[in-house]
Amino acid sequence: MAEPRATQEWARHWQYAELPDLDLLRARYVRHTFPRHSHEGYVLATITSGVEDVGLPDGTLHAGPGTVIMINPEVPHTARAGVPEGWVYATLYPSAQVVNDIAADLTDLRGTVDFAETGVPDPYAARLITEVHRAAEEGNALAADSVLRVLVARLLDRHGNVLPARASRFAGARDAARARNALEERMERPPTLEALAAELGTSPFALLRAFKKEYGMPPHTWLTDARVRRARRMLDAGTAPAEAAAAVGFTDQPHLNRHFTRIVGVPPGAYRRERAGMYKTGMDLSP
Repeated sequence: MAEPRATQEWARHWQYAELPDLDLLRARYVRHTFPRHSHEGYVLATITSGVEDVGLPDGTLHAGPGTVIMINPEVPHTARAGVPEGWVYATLYPSAQVVNDIAADLTDLRGTVDFAETGVPDPYAARLITEVHRAAEEGNALAADSVLRVLVARLLDRHGNVLPARASRFAGARDAARARNALEERMERPPTLEALAAELGTSPFALLRAFKKEYGMPPHTWLTDARVRRARRMLDAGTAPAEAAAAVGFTDQPHLNRHFTRIVGVPPGAYRRERAGMYKTGMDLSP
């Protein structure tokens, strides 16, 4: 894929039809910042130039060329440029099912797996990530699938763990889970924090603390992320952006556009065109 001149921001977020449980992103970002969000599946990325600062629950990862980034499902994180020229990277988003199936097939790990490290220098694994992208872009399904499996097996062998059974939950975790369910069910018209806390028989500040401890972000931030996730699923199914915006509770399509672009990295219209196979090479994101 030809890349626009280096002074521009550009991105392509897409899905290769032969590997439906894998999303791919190649991009250059300079001014763009990703707000706190999480993913249902895994994030495997490598920086090809520049520096990306990834904000994680335990600190900030400064990732430069040759670094491989591994983020487990539902781990909240942010991202921004770590140097004035921004960063260029290739990212794979395999579903949890894909990674756990590869773990069961190619490693001794059994159960739900996670990566113990978030960022490691691994030029070989970094090259494998770019090779998956290249194979997918060339329509080489055999190579894309094979290299993806080699990559995941390598990372699991070096950095993989089996996620232990969760210990007894802290006081307030049940309220946090009930609050999350309520927000999912009433996404279009969510209650205020005070009303939600009253429904659950707790105080607003207690609920706020419990929710943030359980999910890594306050309820309003989590709700925006959840709305974008649901909008993505609707766009995947062919829903128009304006219709998706209304269905998930955004005030209008520009409201969806703003949050979708910040979290996903491309506008919803471009995302939908990619899903329909009508992509433009290295779409320019400059204003």
